[in-house]
Amino acid sequence: MEELLAPLEALIGIHSTADRPGELHRALGLVLDLLGPGFEISRFESGGKPSALVTFADRPGRPRVILNAHLDVVPGTPDQFRPHRDGDRLYGRGTHDMKAAALVLATVFRELAGELPFPIALQLVTDEEVGGFDGTGHQLEAGVRGDFVIIGEQSGLRVVTESKGLVRARLIAPGQAAHAAYPWLGSNALLTLIAAVEKLLARYPLPAAEAWATTVNLARIETTNEAVNQVPADATAWLDIRYPPEDPDLTGRSPEQIEAHLRRITDSAVEVLVEAVGTPHRADPESVEVRALREAVRTVGQPGSLLRKHGAADSRFYFPLGVDAVIFGPTGDGQHGPSEYLEISSLRPYHDALHAFLRSDSLFRTGDAPTPTAPDPFRP
Repeated sequence: MEELLAPLEALIGIHSTADRPGELHRALGLVLDLLGPGFEISRFESGGKPSALVTFADRPGRPRVILNAHLDVVPGTPDQFRPHRDGDRLYGRGTHDMKAAALVLATVFRELAGELPFPIALQLVTDEEVGGFDGTGHQLEAGVRGDFVIIGEQSGLRVVTESKGLVRARLIAPGQAAHAAYPWLGSNALLTLIAAVEKLLARYPLPAAEAWATTVNLARIETTNEAVNQVPADATAWLDIRYPPEDPDLTGRSPEQIEAHLRRITDSAVEVLVEAVGTPHRADPESVEVRALREAVRTVGQPGSLLRKHGAADSRFYFPLGVDAVIFGPTGDGQHGPSEYLEISSLRPYHDALHAFLRSDSLFRTGDAPTPTAPDPFRP
């Protein structure tokens, strides 16, 4: 265990947030160095975000399986970049989302890429937390493809075959300034904006409990007005919308179509700007690969159950291309929060399930599953 935990703690200590390009390169370099020699590394960069696709030279062609991991994290306090252990828990920024999974995926790739009779690839990106367009998205635009993809995001050793899409949008309300003592002489942009937001929330109400439904988060309201005794002449609301594949108004729609949909809900008094759209994702739960992965998870004593995720992940970039992608990761909690942690004991079954999956007979085009000869860092 220590052989894996030591580099993991070093990786957690790297402040690999979007505003620190040097640290993104450091995190990527650390993982690539751990792979050692003998692999082909295709490097990419877009928007200042580095990424890499690692393959084995003697296994050319389209990868049968791509193992995808992101090395960037959301911002945190300085102490969160100093990992510490408490029993079975390893605390720190990125322990659960998803630096531990990234190292396990890299380890499994290193162990099996040269042993399997088909090609596999390791996809390392550094921009998932800010949209993924310059990492996985950029690589796919450059022509990277695979038959099946495992995204190492947190899943508690369950297999995620569905996740929500996202829309990031702004509502912009016009107004007319006036003295606050004579509000009838102006038009309060904040009131116009609030009315529009209320209509949107009436169409997509906040669920009282977990629900597989479209949700709207009002993230911020702002105005340039700074005077208490003045009627605001402008106001903007920032929205984060998450939607399941079943939502016909958002799934498969262009930004312009989504803008028109939101405009119909909020009425024409506000301007709607859609700044980003991430598609939802769904993989066929009855596919050969998903069934093989679930069976592999059962071999390590886990139920192999399916899960839906409300958060978006890089799997959404594969969905429009017709490539099945699932999310499968270790156990922990608190991602993006002040007490993010990984359950260390989940790393062993995670590693072994990936091994069992990649060696399953159903994945092989010809031949029998070989026995890997690479050393196993999980064994004492």
